[in-house]
Amino acid sequence: MTAHDSEIPVESSFTPRELVGELDRYIVGQRDAKKAVSVALRNRWRRRLVPQPMQDEIYPKNIIMIGTTGVGKTEIARRLSKLARAPFVKVEASKFTEVGYVGRDVESMVRDLVERAVAMVKKEERESVTDRARAAAIERILDLLVGPIDPTHGFEKDAPTDETAARAQNTRNKFREMLEAGTLDDRRVSVETTEKNFPSLEIFSSQGGVEEMGIQFQDMFQNVFPKKTRARDVPVGDALELFLEEEAQKLMDTERIVRVAKVRAEETGIIFIDEIDKVAGRESGKGPDVSREGVQRDLLPIIEGSTVSTKYGQVRTDHVLFVAAGAFHVSKVTDLIPELQGRFPIRVELESLGKDDLLRILTEPENSLPRQYEALLATEGLALDFKDDALLAIAQIAADVNKRAENIGARRLHTVMEKLLEDLSFRAPEMPNEPIVIDKAFVEEQLAGIIEDQDLERYIL
Repeated sequence: MTAHDSEIPVESSFTPRELVGELDRYIVGQRDAKKAVSVALRNRWRRRLVPQPMQDEIYPKNIIMIGTTGVGKTEIARRLSKLARAPFVKVEASKFTEVGYVGRDVESMVRDLVERAVAMVKKEERESVTDRARAAAIERILDLLVGPIDPTHGFEKDAPTDETAARAQNTRNKFREMLEAGTLDDRRVSVETTEKNFPSLEIFSSQGGVEEMGIQFQDMFQNVFPKKTRARDVPVGDALELFLEEEAQKLMDTERIVRVAKVRAEETGIIFIDEIDKVAGRESGKGPDVSREGVQRDLLPIIEGSTVSTKYGQVRTDHVLFVAAGAFHVSKVTDLIPELQGRFPIRVELESLGKDDLLRILTEPENSLPRQYEALLATEGLALDFKDDALLAIAQIAADVNKRAENIGARRLHTVMEKLLEDLSFRAPEMPNEPIVIDKAFVEEQLAGIIEDQDLERYIL
């Protein structure tokens, strides 16, 4: 399948350095991981500029990120896909099972990727036809309110041929102005809506492709069973939304959407496989380990490049970028089968987060936790003011708890912040609208139990 420039968003607007800078806005530290994914993304753009047949011979350099939970592995991959406007799917390796066992088959990740690509392209296509669809929807609403224009008076919209047509056109224009202004939104009109008239169907099987079979049967029943319509009285505002959706569907080119989506999935798709360490390890012949190596061997052809059957046709995975991640506490990367290790040539170790890193997470990102809580409680009329010494104390407590209990990285900040503001959040609707200062003394008072008690499970799960 040949990719056209108009079908694939151009990532060239971001150099690797600029991409790292964008990731820095949301993710603290982890410079090596950011550089690795930035180069991988740039190389995909470079490959599309290479002439054939060399272009087909250049494959993405898949990445495996190693680090404890909460250090930013998933966030890096998720933000990368948003910046690249690429189809992105996150899956957990532990959810897959070897063919023959009950569970999801590995090909389902590719079908999910294509579905995500179709949704992205459909959204773009819908935005491009919104103006025309809205104009057509408004005309349908006007037909319901004042009646359709009499075709015997000609087709010239602004040049009626007699006094009756002019009067009808003036009435129509006045109603159009009221409709645009929203003054008719509460008036009710009768519209015809289509009802689904086919049975729901669930298929249970231990073999792969179960989800795809279910989708295909649903599509088949939609075509076999007749569609019923019924009249409903709805407000004009709701009717306009219904007609807008119908008119947009008429204007969208479904074949083009599918074609472009398949190109996007194949050329720019990113599949993030989390918890890859959970399927690491060789066969022990019993217990849950029996399918671990089998899952790895099922993953292998998908990652190295194969053709997967989807409801939209055949999709190749040769140039899909795979990013895997795992904590590797118990197992090591070398416990993966050698063939799978070879498909992840780039390995990046993410650093554990200390007090300084946690403090930066509280202060630097645009969507930092203190800003989120300020926005949440502002809805109750409360103005939170986090002082620097309070943020430092929070970071110190989170770092200490990570050392003394399980190290869950930046996620510890969520539990500490929630415990800190639990009482405020509970009493917020009843409190006067006055500024509330969160300083070190407030933090120490609210979190005294955590600071003094070694039995942390009483406070933070």
